[in-house]
Formats: sequence, structure tokens, C-alpha cells
Amino acid sequence: MDSNQVEIKKKSLFSLTWPIFIEILLQMLLGNADTLMLSQYSDSSVAAVGVSNQVLFMLIVLYGILSNGSAILVAQYLGAKRKDRVQEVVIIAFIINLLIGFILSVGLYVFGINILQLMNIPPEILDVAVIYMQIVGGFSFIQALLMTAIAVVRGHGMMKISMYVTIGSNIINVIGNYMFIFGPFGIPALGAKGVAISTTFSRFIALIVMLYIINTKLELKTSFRNMNKYPKDTIKKLLKIGIPTAGEQLSYNTSQIVITSFISMLGAQALTTRVYVQNIIMFIFLFAAAIGQGTQILIGHLIGAGKKDEAYKICLKSLRIAMVMVIIVTTLFFVLRKSLMGIFTDNPSIINTGSTLIALAFIIEPGRTFNLVVINSLRAAGDVKFPVYMGILSMWGISVVLSYILGIYFELGLVGIWISFAVDEWLRGVLMLWRWRTRVWEDMSFVADEEIVSVEN
Repeated sequence: MDSNQVEIKKKSLFSLTWPIFIEILLQMLLGNADTLMLSQYSDSSVAAVGVSNQVLFMLIVLYGILSNGSAILVAQYLGAKRKDRVQEVVIIAFIINLLIGFILSVGLYVFGINILQLMNIPPEILDVAVIYMQIVGGFSFIQALLMTAIAVVRGHGMMKISMYVTIGSNIINVIGNYMFIFGPFGIPALGAKGVAISTTFSRFIALIVMLYIINTKLELKTSFRNMNKYPKDTIKKLLKIGIPTAGEQLSYNTSQIVITSFISMLGAQALTTRVYVQNIIMFIFLFAAAIGQGTQILIGHLIGAGKKDEAYKICLKSLRIAMVMVIIVTTLFFVLRKSLMGIFTDNPSIINTGSTLIALAFIIEPGRTFNLVVINSLRAAGDVKFPVYMGILSMWGISVVLSYILGIYFELGLVGIWISFAVDEWLRGVLMLWRWRTRVWEDMSFVADEEIVSVEN
């Protein structure tokens, strides 16, 4: 088994990407199932869950500090044939993410209502948003551990396993949604609260299964006693990757929360429109996201094995493939935009505005594709700081500022805010491609030359 894992770099991009594609697709369907089922219950519940998720996404970013770092280190150490270091990375990632997850879960349960009030949430949806946030956020430490487990399994190139677990989790969640939203067989109809319970339970089951796989199939022991000494070097590397990576995502999600507060000024209908459109648009950048993650794993193994020229070419090839796929899917969604909006609502105002926003995907999504593919490649190679610096500059200096100027000051509403998204994505995307072409990342590997064992040996 180990030799197959080490030789993952010989796999094609397609063999690594398609299971990730299916997994992300299912995760998106999970979110859409929540939204679609809740839309049959009430539009206000949809808005409440959508706004709460803006905050909960920030937690996922913070949990990514260790999970992203562990995925990259696992890939590089497997490429260098250092299974002993992989064991250490896995244990440390689980321990620290559990501590972070527990602290943040308690904090969100206690202060959730205060956070939502700062976002100017309309009074008519505040109570529902608080209940959802307290349940999903209060048990978010489960998500922290699940993200770490998924990162470890993916780093070993075992994408199919992660995909199967996601399928099972989705099935459990959809069944739970049906039971708690519609209340068959005398079960209480709980609306958003029921969705929160179902989501949390499905994640818990997925975590148990993933831990079993890591301890048996991967033969890694997730226990602190398996470490021989205080792993200072491993912790340093995890934080060196994870903190800047999470910093970029934290900046993005924080800026999105600020922009959500702008949208709140436009009313509950604007918030609902945004939630519906986001659920549709996710299926456009799904392809680029899957290719970006598959490329990250592949490049991590190549960098660990010292094959930097091959890594350079893989990124550019992946970018071309992703761009073609995104343009094709965007065209299809443009043609079907009104029908797609009609799946979620029959409100003509929401349908018309949402259709316009979907049409703007022609401008936004190609720019986003640069970021999803190239930033993942830079991280895998060890260049983790540059995307953060440029991301903070663009997200806040461009996206947030332009959102207010165009959307609120010039009263362009959601259209103006979407235009600001396009400018932000394209600016960052072009800068990321320039960075990759400079090849400065070639000297930033986290695996020292003396740690690399030639794959020909």
C-alpha cells in the first residue's frame, strides 16, 4: 500500500480530480438540499441559514489552519518517502484542531447572537439564525476534526474513500432534513433547527468513519503516545503553512461578512436572492475547485520528490483545463438561468435579479479559476505568504470598498456588488499567475533536500 501512496505522482490529474469533483459536488448538493427543502418551509428560514453560514464559514477557514497544512506536508513527505514524519503530522494536526475547535464552538454558542446583531440582520430572521448558529456552531469542533481527517486521506491520494464517506453523509443529512422540516410520522417540524441537527449528526457519523479508515487502512495511529518527542519542527511547519493559508481565507470570509452587512441594508429579499444565486454559482466553479485540489496534491508529491519542472508544467496544464470547463458550464447556466432560479422560488423579483447575477458569472468565474488553481499550486510548493498579502489588499481594497460604492452609494444593489467581486477575482488571479511564472516557489519546499529519497531508488 505504501508504495502506491508514494507513487501517487505517477497518477494522472484526472484520476486524482474526479473523486474530488464528486465529493465537492455532493457537498454542494448537501447545502442545496438544505436550501431547497427550507425554501418549501419559508424564504425567511433560507435567509437566516444563509447569513449564519457566512459566520460558520469563517470557522471552517480557521480549522483549515492545520488541515491545509497537514495535507501539504503529508503530500511532500510521502513524495520524499518519509512515512515516519507523516505519522507525526497527523497526530499534531488532530490535537491542535480539537483544541481550537472546542474553544471556538463554545465561543460561538455563547456569543452567536451578538455576532449576528453586528451584521444588521433583519429582526424577522434573527431568532431563527441564532438557533441555527448555536447548534451547528456549538458542535463545529466535529467539523474541525473531520476536515483534518479528510486532508490526511486526500494527502495519501485516497480520494475515492473520502468521496464514499461524503455520499453516506449526504444521504444521512437529506433524510434528517426531510424528517425535521416536513415532520412525517408525527415528528415535530423544526425548520432551520431541524436542518442544524441533521447537518451536525451527519458530520459526526462521517468523522467516526474517517477516523476508522485512518487508523486501519492507512495504518496511522491518531494517539499522542505514538510520538517519541515534542515535535517542535512539525508544529512549526504546520503553522508556517496553515496560518498564512487560513489568513487568506479568513480575509475573504471576513470581507464577505462585511459585504453581507451591506446586502442587509437592501433588505431580507436581497439576502435571500444572494443565497439562491450562491447555491447555483457554486456548481460553476466546482470544476476549477476540484482541479485545483487535485493539482495541489499532485504538485505536493512532485515537490517532495524534487521534480520541480514537472510541477511547473502541471499547474499551467491544470489551469487551461479548468478554464475551458468553467466557460462551458457558465454558458450552460446562462441559458438556463431563469429556470435555475425557478427551482428555489416563484418570486418574480428574486428570479429577475438572480438571473442577472448568474449572467455576470461570465465575468467573475474565469477570474476565480486563476485563484482556485494557481493559489493551490503555490501552497503545495511552499509559497504560502504571497497569496495572503495580495488577497488582503484586493479583497478589502477592491471588493469591500467597491461593493459599498457601487452597491450602496450608487444604488446599483446586488449588481454593483457582483461587479466588485469580478474586479477582485481578476486582479488576484493575474497576480497569482505572474507569481507562478516567476518560479520563486522552487526554493520554498518544506522538505529539506536531505530528506528526499529519490523515487528511482
